[in-house]
Amino acid sequence: MAAAGGAKAETITMFCGATDYDLCVKAAKNWGEKTGNTANINKMPAQLDDAIPLFQQLLAAKSTDVDVLFLDVIWLGIFKNNLLDLSTLVPKEEQDQHIKATLDAGLLDGKLISMPMYMDVGLMYYRKDLLDKYGMQPPKTWDELASDAKTIQDKERAAGSADMWGYTWQAKSYEGLTCDAIELVASNGGGTIIDPDGKVTIDNPAAAEAIGKAKDWIGSISPEGTLNYDEEASRAVFEAGNSVFHRNWPYVWGTSNGDGSKVAGKVGVMPLPVGKEGQKSSGCLGPMYVAISKYSAHPDAAASFVRYITGPEMQKIRAVDGAYNPSITRLYQDPDILKKLPFLKDNTVAFQDAATRPSGYTGSSYNRVSQTFYRGVHDMLTGGDIPGGLKSMAARLEKQKESR
Repeated sequence: MAAAGGAKAETITMFCGATDYDLCVKAAKNWGEKTGNTANINKMPAQLDDAIPLFQQLLAAKSTDVDVLFLDVIWLGIFKNNLLDLSTLVPKEEQDQHIKATLDAGLLDGKLISMPMYMDVGLMYYRKDLLDKYGMQPPKTWDELASDAKTIQDKERAAGSADMWGYTWQAKSYEGLTCDAIELVASNGGGTIIDPDGKVTIDNPAAAEAIGKAKDWIGSISPEGTLNYDEEASRAVFEAGNSVFHRNWPYVWGTSNGDGSKVAGKVGVMPLPVGKEGQKSSGCLGPMYVAISKYSAHPDAAASFVRYITGPEMQKIRAVDGAYNPSITRLYQDPDILKKLPFLKDNTVAFQDAATRPSGYTGSSYNRVSQTFYRGVHDMLTGGDIPGGLKSMAARLEKQKESR
């Protein structure tokens, strides 16, 4: 990674997310000390999506003002035509260190356009103390979860916990519902809305069955407010001690065991259940990536920085200092990381079996596709006809998927 002897030091520029900014600065400092080069880190807007028009403007102008971009997994299809192919810039052995599902999401149209900085996937949190109290094991299927959630909820209410619910999740009409719903549908054998070849797959009995089960949870094991819950609203219920099971992202391990949480020390984590025997857990893939602009004046230095910021040294620092989950498989056995994130050792399958949203194929149309999906699912959860809703949704998606 060091510059060749006598080579002139180079300066590159990276945009980094606001919540990741300090760790990006640390990566730049470490890399600079190793190579003699400089990486200037610019902070992206607090609302990550606000960076999309900024990146579009820079790339449309073929600007050399940015070399390395920090990208949400669902943006990769939007920007793929403006990004360098990293296949020959990042050695194969370094690529192969990463969890396959994560690396594959950065591979579009046969080109490796990005590398993962860390892993993010939907997980199931649960009250270990309550499962132990009632002699239950963590459920393997969604039906088992619904049954166990109802049993514990009813018994806890009878014992005086009037606000207890069985399961909290995210069913507000927004991108988070795309994630929650694709997890249910994919784990039931119903596909991932649009397959990688562009075939619309959502209109099928397995998808209808999965959404129907979720609809039945509302008002039974999940509060009516679930229909307006995002990650933070649903997390608040769980961390107040008022939910047995809770679907969310890996960051909740830290918050649920932190100051102010009434469930600290009582939380277990597991891969999401499956809908049917033989299906995968299918937690929604949500990692962040780094990529190099095609218009960078310093592609080799940028590649060197990408290799460092996505490599094992920086991923370990990010895990220990920031509680981010590595995308490098062998770090799931690292004792320092497991001390910080002990749930990782039992949840490797959740990261390997992740379900991917159809952003790679749909590209710049992804936001419209996702909006059609989550609005449609929300309508079904609030009383709409499920088979008819899926049929009309599929017809709309057929038109939207090709307007990329």
